[in-house]
Amino acid sequence: MADPRHLSDLHRAAFTSSRGWSGDEFAALLASPHIFVVEDEAGFALGRVIVDESELLTIAVHPDAQGAGLGRQLVQQFEQLSQTRGATRAFLEVAADNMSALSLYMGAKWRESGRRVGYYTRADGSKQDAILMEKHFP
Repeated sequence: MADPRHLSDLHRAAFTSSRGWSGDEFAALLASPHIFVVEDEAGFALGRVIVDESELLTIAVHPDAQGAGLGRQLVQQFEQLSQTRGATRAFLEVAADNMSALSLYMGAKWRESGRRVGYYTRADGSKQDAILMEKHFP
């Protein structure tokens, strides 16, 4: 089982412009039977499946490991496990200014399905839209 403290450390390292999730928050999520994690020592993807829908709650790759394809592997593993758990489609949201994540998701054939204006608050107080994305599985 995933270590909530390790997930928190990775999340904080990967998300320096916003608040990283705490170990207690990860522990609470992991207590649900709907939640699952695919992980590597340098990164993870956390998701949930309810009935036939999957949601990518967060994905984090340590800055030292970014750009080497780990994010792509984690997304693929998330998609595979989602389908194994019965999902026929998946959803996520990503900050509009997170160009590397947007590129990752678009490369994996996710498509924009909506937008939440000013959803994310950055450490400097600025606001960023959340782009909603979805993918249907075969």
